[in-house]
Amino acid sequence: MPSKDIVGTAVSAGSFKTLTAALEAAGLVETLKGNGPFTVFAPTDEAFAKLPDGTVKSLLKPENKQQLTSILTYHVVAGNVKAADVIKLSSAKTLNGQSVTIKVVEGKVLINGATVVKADIAATNGTIHVIDTVLMPK
Repeated sequence: MPSKDIVGTAVSAGSFKTLTAALEAAGLVETLKGNGPFTVFAPTDEAFAKLPDGTVKSLLKPENKQQLTSILTYHVVAGNVKAADVIKLSSAKTLNGQSVTIKVVEGKVLINGATVVKADIAATNGTIHVIDTVLMPK
């Protein structure tokens, strides 16, 4: 049984420092510590590093909180969706109101083209699926 919520699980993993800093800047930590359940497609620090230079620094500024919140909530789906269920879907509506596209290509699960590199990390209030690219809403 998992002992930590989604945020605690991400922090203890050590590879989501940028994500957790962004969640704090956007004021979403308490939300993702809530009852949920939530499914988070969590970009690694390396995924954030792929963004153009200065993008993360700019997004973390208080004046860009709304844009940052929109991006982060685009990585969260309501409900506890395990990998076995994700692969049956062609899309999923995110908390920001837009949907992500889900495809399975050559045995890999793609969320808007981002590859799920690790699936089904259990938390007390949902599931984390690790992705290799930051998802950007339209």
